[in-house]
Amino acid sequence: VQLQASGGGLVQAGGSLRLSCAASGLTFSTYVMGWFRQAPGKEREFVGGIWRRSGSTYYTDSVKGRFTISRDNAKNTVYLQMNNLKPEDTAVYYCAADRRLILSSISMEGEYDYWGRGTLVTVSS
Repeated sequence: VQLQASGGGLVQAGGSLRLSCAASGLTFSTYVMGWFRQAPGKEREFVGGIWRRSGSTYYTDSVKGRFTISRDNAKNTVYLQMNNLKPEDTAVYYCAADRRLILSSISMEGEYDYWGRGTLVTVSS
């Protein structure tokens, strides 16, 4: 299984970015996909996740209303649309995948079997 995140970059506060995570080597539609981030000097934290076929989404409170996760099962890709970005959103963003995840564990990074390398998002003030 391989996950490749892309789309990071430098953006001004208030701007937008869309991250993509292309997956291979798995039956994509059967996997829960998560996005996590790690800011400098901080632990990695859950950003949001999207359920298997249903596409139901879940977000951490700090990004609700600004970030949107979607998936295209035909393209084996999950997206993270980030709007109204803030300097505190600066981090390396990772996508993760797991097939057996239960809903109560969606925010737990230890429950995900597969991880991408991450893409850096820098938001300037």
